[in-house]
Amino acid sequence: MHEMVPGKRFDRYHELGQHAFGQKLGLWIVVPQQLIVEVGVDIVYMITGGQSLKKFHNLVCKDCKNISLMYFIMIFASVHFVLSQLPNFHSISGVSLAAAVMSLSYSTIAWGASVDKGVQPDVQYGYKAKTTAGTVFNFFSALGTVAFAYAVALVGYWTFGNTVKDNILISLEKPKWLIATANLFVVIHLIGSYQIYTMPVFDMIETVLVKKLKFKASWYLRFVARNTYVAFTMFIAMTFPFFNGLLGFFGGFAFAPTTYFVSNYYASLYYMACNPQTRQIQPVLFTNWVCIVLGVVLMVVAPIGGLREIILQAKKYKPYHDVQE
Repeated sequence: MHEMVPGKRFDRYHELGQHAFGQKLGLWIVVPQQLIVEVGVDIVYMITGGQSLKKFHNLVCKDCKNISLMYFIMIFASVHFVLSQLPNFHSISGVSLAAAVMSLSYSTIAWGASVDKGVQPDVQYGYKAKTTAGTVFNFFSALGTVAFAYAVALVGYWTFGNTVKDNILISLEKPKWLIATANLFVVIHLIGSYQIYTMPVFDMIETVLVKKLKFKASWYLRFVARNTYVAFTMFIAMTFPFFNGLLGFFGGFAFAPTTYFVSNYYASLYYMACNPQTRQIQPVLFTNWVCIVLGVVLMVVAPIGGLREIILQAKKYKPYHDVQE
Protein backbone atom coordinates (compact mmCIF):
# COMPACT_ATOMS: atom_id res chain seq x y z
CA MET A 1 0.00 0.00 0.00
CA HIS A 2 3.01 2.30 0.55
CA GLU A 3 3.60 2.43 -3.24
CA MET A 4 0.18 1.35 -4.50
CA VAL A 5 0.12 4.11 -7.12
CA PRO A 6 3.14 3.93 -9.50
CA GLY A 7 5.44 6.88 -8.94
CA LYS A 8 3.72 8.05 -5.72
CA ARG A 9 4.64 7.21 -2.14
CA PHE A 10 2.14 7.44 0.68
CA ASP A 11 4.45 8.69 3.42
CA ARG A 12 1.67 9.73 5.80
CA TYR A 13 -1.45 7.98 7.00
CA HIS A 14 -3.75 10.78 5.87
CA GLU A 15 -2.34 10.62 2.32
CA LEU A 16 -3.63 7.08 2.02
CA GLY A 17 -6.98 8.21 3.39
CA GLN A 18 -7.15 11.00 0.81
CA HIS A 19 -6.37 8.54 -1.98
CA ALA A 20 -9.12 6.18 -0.80
CA PHE A 21 -11.83 8.70 0.13
CA GLY A 22 -10.92 11.95 -1.63
CA GLN A 23 -8.94 15.02 -0.57
CA LYS A 24 -11.38 16.50 1.98
CA LEU A 25 -13.24 13.41 3.21
CA GLY A 26 -9.97 11.48 3.58
CA LEU A 27 -8.61 14.13 5.94
CA TRP A 28 -11.78 14.20 8.06
CA ILE A 29 -11.85 10.39 8.34
CA VAL A 30 -8.17 9.87 9.19
CA VAL A 31 -6.77 12.97 10.94
CA PRO A 32 -9.23 13.14 13.92
CA GLN A 33 -8.67 9.44 14.71
CA GLN A 34 -4.92 9.87 14.29
CA LEU A 35 -4.83 12.85 16.65
CA ILE A 36 -6.97 11.08 19.26
CA VAL A 37 -4.60 8.11 19.21
CA GLU A 38 -1.41 10.17 19.39
CA VAL A 39 -2.53 12.75 21.96
CA GLY A 40 -4.31 10.09 24.05
CA VAL A 41 -1.26 7.84 24.07
CA ASP A 42 1.02 10.73 25.03
CA ILE A 43 -1.21 11.55 28.02
CA VAL A 44 -1.30 7.91 29.14
CA TYR A 45 2.49 7.67 28.69
CA MET A 46 2.92 10.74 30.92
CA ILE A 47 0.93 9.03 33.67
CA THR A 48 2.69 5.68 33.22
CA GLY A 49 6.12 7.31 33.16
CA GLY A 50 5.35 9.10 36.41
CA GLN A 51 4.02 5.90 38.01
CA SER A 52 7.11 3.92 37.01
CA LEU A 53 9.46 6.63 38.31
CA LYS A 54 7.55 6.67 41.61
CA LYS A 55 7.69 2.87 41.88
CA PHE A 56 11.45 2.91 41.17
CA HIS A 57 11.94 5.59 43.82
CA ASN A 58 9.91 3.67 46.41
CA LEU A 59 11.80 0.43 45.75
CA VAL A 60 15.33 1.84 45.96
CA CYS A 61 14.57 4.22 48.83
CA LYS A 62 12.14 2.59 51.22
CA ASP A 63 12.81 5.10 54.04
CA CYS A 64 12.50 8.21 51.87
CA LYS A 65 9.64 10.67 52.21
CA ASN A 66 6.61 9.85 50.09
CA ILE A 67 6.44 12.06 47.00
CA SER A 68 3.23 12.72 45.09
CA LEU A 69 2.75 11.17 41.66
CA MET A 70 2.25 14.68 40.29
CA TYR A 71 5.93 15.53 40.78
CA PHE A 72 7.11 12.35 39.08
CA ILE A 73 4.95 13.22 36.07
CA MET A 74 6.68 16.61 35.98
CA ILE A 75 10.10 14.92 36.14
CA PHE A 76 9.15 12.62 33.26
CA ALA A 77 7.85 15.58 31.25
CA SER A 78 11.04 17.58 31.78
CA VAL A 79 12.95 15.12 29.56
CA HIS A 80 10.54 15.78 26.69
CA PHE A 81 10.96 19.54 26.83
CA VAL A 82 14.51 18.79 25.64
CA LEU A 83 13.99 15.81 23.31
CA SER A 84 11.02 17.43 21.57
CA GLN A 85 13.38 19.93 19.96
CA LEU A 86 14.87 17.16 17.80
CA PRO A 87 13.68 18.01 14.27
CA ASN A 88 12.28 14.76 12.81
CA PHE A 89 11.94 10.97 12.97
CA HIS A 90 15.46 10.37 11.69
CA SER A 91 16.94 12.33 14.58
CA ILE A 92 15.20 10.13 17.19
CA SER A 93 16.22 6.79 15.64
CA GLY A 94 18.60 6.07 18.54
CA VAL A 95 15.92 6.89 21.11
CA SER A 96 13.46 4.70 19.20
CA LEU A 97 15.88 1.74 19.17
CA ALA A 98 16.47 2.06 22.92
CA ALA A 99 12.71 2.18 23.48
CA ALA A 100 12.18 -1.01 21.48
CA VAL A 101 14.89 -2.89 23.42
CA MET A 102 13.51 -1.65 26.76
CA SER A 103 9.97 -2.69 25.78
CA LEU A 104 11.08 -6.25 25.12
CA SER A 105 13.12 -6.27 28.34
CA TYR A 106 10.47 -5.05 30.79
CA SER A 107 7.74 -7.15 29.16
CA THR A 108 9.91 -10.24 29.62
CA ILE A 109 10.60 -9.30 33.24
CA ALA A 110 6.89 -8.72 33.90
CA TRP A 111 5.91 -12.08 32.42
CA GLY A 112 8.79 -13.97 34.03
CA ALA A 113 8.35 -12.43 37.49
CA SER A 114 4.60 -13.05 37.41
CA VAL A 115 5.01 -16.68 36.37
CA ASP A 116 7.73 -17.19 38.99
CA LYS A 117 5.49 -15.64 41.67
CA GLY A 118 2.66 -17.94 40.67
CA VAL A 119 -1.01 -17.70 41.55
CA GLN A 120 -1.40 -15.88 44.86
CA PRO A 121 -3.16 -17.41 47.88
CA ASP A 122 -6.88 -16.63 48.03
CA VAL A 123 -6.74 -15.15 44.53
CA GLN A 124 -10.16 -14.16 43.20
CA TYR A 125 -11.13 -13.92 39.54
CA GLY A 126 -14.70 -12.82 40.14
CA TYR A 127 -16.28 -9.47 39.34
CA LYS A 128 -15.18 -6.47 41.38
CA ALA A 129 -18.43 -4.59 40.84
CA LYS A 130 -21.37 -5.40 43.10
CA THR A 131 -24.08 -4.55 40.58
CA THR A 132 -24.95 -5.92 37.15
CA ALA A 133 -24.54 -2.47 35.58
CA GLY A 134 -21.11 -2.06 37.17
CA THR A 135 -20.02 -5.47 35.91
CA VAL A 136 -21.13 -4.68 32.36
CA PHE A 137 -19.38 -1.29 32.32
CA ASN A 138 -16.19 -2.81 33.75
CA PHE A 139 -16.31 -5.42 30.99
CA PHE A 140 -16.62 -2.68 28.38
CA SER A 141 -13.63 -0.84 29.88
CA ALA A 142 -11.59 -4.06 29.97
CA LEU A 143 -12.15 -4.53 26.23
CA GLY A 144 -10.58 -1.13 25.64
CA THR A 145 -7.68 -1.95 27.96
CA VAL A 146 -6.91 -5.18 26.09
CA ALA A 147 -7.17 -3.31 22.75
CA PHE A 148 -4.60 -0.83 24.08
CA ALA A 149 -2.25 -3.22 25.88
CA TYR A 150 -2.83 -6.48 23.81
CA ALA A 151 -1.87 -9.62 25.68
CA VAL A 152 0.35 -7.98 28.25
CA ALA A 153 -2.73 -7.40 30.38
CA LEU A 154 -3.47 -11.11 30.91
CA VAL A 155 -0.53 -12.55 32.89
CA GLY A 156 -1.01 -10.16 35.82
CA TYR A 157 -4.65 -11.18 36.11
CA TRP A 158 -3.62 -14.84 36.24
CA THR A 159 -1.20 -14.09 39.10
CA PHE A 160 -3.10 -11.52 41.18
CA GLY A 161 -6.71 -11.94 40.09
CA ASN A 162 -9.00 -8.93 40.34
CA THR A 163 -6.65 -7.17 42.80
CA VAL A 164 -3.96 -6.61 40.16
CA LYS A 165 -2.88 -3.00 39.75
CA ASP A 166 -3.39 -1.12 36.50
CA ASN A 167 0.34 -1.55 35.82
CA ILE A 168 1.56 -5.08 36.58
CA LEU A 169 5.00 -3.80 37.61
CA ILE A 170 3.30 -1.80 40.40
CA SER A 171 1.87 -5.05 41.82
CA LEU A 172 5.18 -6.92 41.70
CA GLU A 173 7.62 -6.27 44.59
CA LYS A 174 10.30 -9.00 44.54
CA PRO A 175 13.06 -9.46 43.63
CA LYS A 176 13.41 -5.78 44.42
CA TRP A 177 16.40 -5.07 42.17
CA LEU A 178 14.76 -6.76 39.17
CA ILE A 179 11.42 -4.95 39.52
CA ALA A 180 13.23 -1.63 40.05
CA THR A 181 15.23 -2.27 36.87
CA ALA A 182 12.07 -3.18 34.96
CA ASN A 183 10.40 0.09 36.01
CA LEU A 184 13.47 2.00 34.84
CA PHE A 185 13.23 0.15 31.52
CA VAL A 186 9.59 1.24 31.29
CA VAL A 187 10.62 4.88 31.74
CA ILE A 188 13.25 4.64 28.98
CA HIS A 189 10.76 2.88 26.70
CA LEU A 190 8.11 5.54 27.32
CA ILE A 191 10.56 8.36 26.65
CA GLY A 192 11.20 6.97 23.16
CA SER A 193 7.58 6.02 22.53
CA TYR A 194 6.30 9.45 23.57
CA GLN A 195 8.61 11.04 21.01
CA ILE A 196 7.44 8.66 18.26
CA TYR A 197 3.80 9.56 18.88
CA THR A 198 4.49 13.29 19.15
CA MET A 199 6.38 13.68 15.87
CA PRO A 200 3.26 13.44 13.63
CA VAL A 201 1.47 15.88 15.97
CA PHE A 202 4.38 18.31 15.74
CA ASP A 203 4.30 17.95 11.96
CA MET A 204 0.59 18.83 11.88
CA ILE A 205 0.92 21.75 14.31
CA GLU A 206 3.86 23.29 12.46
CA THR A 207 2.22 22.77 9.06
CA VAL A 208 -0.89 24.64 10.23
CA LEU A 209 1.17 27.43 11.83
CA VAL A 210 3.35 27.97 8.75
CA LYS A 211 1.01 27.22 5.83
CA LYS A 212 -2.37 28.26 7.23
CA LEU A 213 -1.53 30.97 9.78
CA LYS A 214 1.52 32.24 7.85
CA PHE A 215 4.02 32.13 10.72
CA LYS A 216 7.65 32.19 9.68
CA ALA A 217 9.36 28.82 10.07
CA SER A 218 12.06 29.25 12.70
CA TRP A 219 13.66 27.53 15.65
CA TYR A 220 11.74 29.64 18.18
CA LEU A 221 8.41 28.76 16.52
CA ARG A 222 9.32 25.09 16.94
CA PHE A 223 10.48 25.73 20.51
CA VAL A 224 7.22 27.44 21.55
CA ALA A 225 4.86 25.12 19.65
CA ARG A 226 6.44 21.86 20.80
CA ASN A 227 6.95 22.88 24.41
CA THR A 228 3.34 24.07 24.55
CA TYR A 229 2.17 20.63 23.42
CA VAL A 230 4.40 18.82 25.95
CA ALA A 231 3.12 21.15 28.70
CA PHE A 232 -0.46 20.43 27.64
CA THR A 233 -0.08 16.63 27.88
CA MET A 234 1.73 17.03 31.21
CA PHE A 235 -1.07 19.23 32.56
CA ILE A 236 -3.81 16.78 31.51
CA ALA A 237 -1.86 13.83 32.99
CA MET A 238 -1.39 15.67 36.29
CA THR A 239 -5.03 16.76 36.40
CA PHE A 240 -6.58 13.39 35.44
CA PRO A 241 -4.10 10.65 36.45
CA PHE A 242 -6.68 7.88 36.02
CA PHE A 243 -4.53 5.33 34.22
CA ASN A 244 -7.01 2.46 33.93
CA GLY A 245 -9.99 4.62 32.94
CA LEU A 246 -7.98 6.48 30.31
CA LEU A 247 -6.58 3.19 29.04
CA GLY A 248 -10.06 1.79 28.50
CA PHE A 249 -11.40 5.04 27.03
CA PHE A 250 -8.60 5.66 24.51
CA GLY A 251 -8.18 1.96 23.81
CA GLY A 252 -11.78 1.76 22.65
CA PHE A 253 -12.27 5.23 21.21
CA ALA A 254 -9.02 5.39 19.25
CA PHE A 255 -7.01 2.16 19.21
CA ALA A 256 -9.91 -0.13 18.35
CA PRO A 257 -10.98 1.72 15.20
CA THR A 258 -7.44 2.39 13.96
CA THR A 259 -6.14 -1.10 14.76
CA TYR A 260 -9.14 -3.24 13.83
CA PHE A 261 -11.38 -1.00 11.75
CA VAL A 262 -9.57 1.63 9.65
CA SER A 263 -6.48 -0.46 8.86
CA ASN A 264 -8.50 -3.47 7.76
CA TYR A 265 -10.86 -1.25 5.76
CA TYR A 266 -7.91 0.13 3.83
CA ALA A 267 -6.59 -3.40 3.33
CA SER A 268 -9.97 -4.46 1.94
CA LEU A 269 -9.98 -1.51 -0.45
CA TYR A 270 -6.48 -2.42 -1.56
CA TYR A 271 -7.36 -6.05 -2.30
CA MET A 272 -10.54 -5.07 -4.10
CA ALA A 273 -8.79 -2.42 -6.17
CA CYS A 274 -5.61 -4.28 -7.02
CA ASN A 275 -6.71 -7.91 -7.30
CA PRO A 276 -9.58 -8.54 -9.73
CA GLN A 277 -9.63 -12.28 -8.96
CA THR A 278 -11.96 -11.82 -6.00
CA ARG A 279 -12.51 -15.53 -5.29
CA GLN A 280 -8.85 -16.04 -4.48
CA ILE A 281 -8.93 -13.34 -1.78
CA GLN A 282 -12.31 -14.18 -0.21
CA PRO A 283 -10.73 -15.60 3.00
CA VAL A 284 -8.61 -12.44 3.36
CA LEU A 285 -11.58 -10.15 2.80
CA PHE A 286 -13.69 -12.16 5.24
CA THR A 287 -10.99 -11.88 7.94
CA ASN A 288 -10.66 -8.14 7.32
CA TRP A 289 -14.40 -7.59 7.66
CA VAL A 290 -14.55 -9.62 10.88
CA CYS A 291 -11.88 -7.28 12.28
CA ILE A 292 -13.83 -4.26 11.00
CA VAL A 293 -17.01 -5.39 12.80
CA LEU A 294 -15.00 -6.14 15.97
CA GLY A 295 -13.43 -2.67 15.76
CA VAL A 296 -16.80 -0.96 15.44
CA VAL A 297 -18.20 -2.86 18.45
CA LEU A 298 -15.14 -2.01 20.57
CA MET A 299 -15.29 1.62 19.45
CA VAL A 300 -18.85 1.89 20.74
CA VAL A 301 -18.79 -0.04 24.04
CA ALA A 302 -15.22 0.36 25.40
CA PRO A 303 -15.21 4.18 25.73
CA ILE A 304 -18.49 3.98 27.68
CA GLY A 305 -16.88 1.73 30.30
CA GLY A 306 -13.68 3.79 30.38
CA LEU A 307 -15.54 7.09 30.75
CA ARG A 308 -17.66 5.68 33.59
CA GLU A 309 -14.51 4.57 35.41
CA ILE A 310 -12.96 8.04 34.98
CA ILE A 311 -16.11 9.66 36.39
CA LEU A 312 -16.18 7.31 39.41
CA GLN A 313 -12.49 7.93 40.15
CA ALA A 314 -12.91 11.69 39.70
CA LYS A 315 -15.59 11.79 42.42
CA LYS A 316 -13.02 10.69 45.02
CA TYR A 317 -10.15 12.74 43.62
CA LYS A 318 -8.73 16.11 44.71
CA PRO A 319 -6.78 17.71 41.85
CA TYR A 320 -3.04 18.11 42.60
CA HIS A 321 -3.51 16.99 46.19
CA ASP A 322 -4.75 13.46 46.79
CA VAL A 323 -3.47 11.84 43.60
CA GLN A 324 -5.14 8.54 42.64
CA GLU A 325 -2.42 5.90 42.19
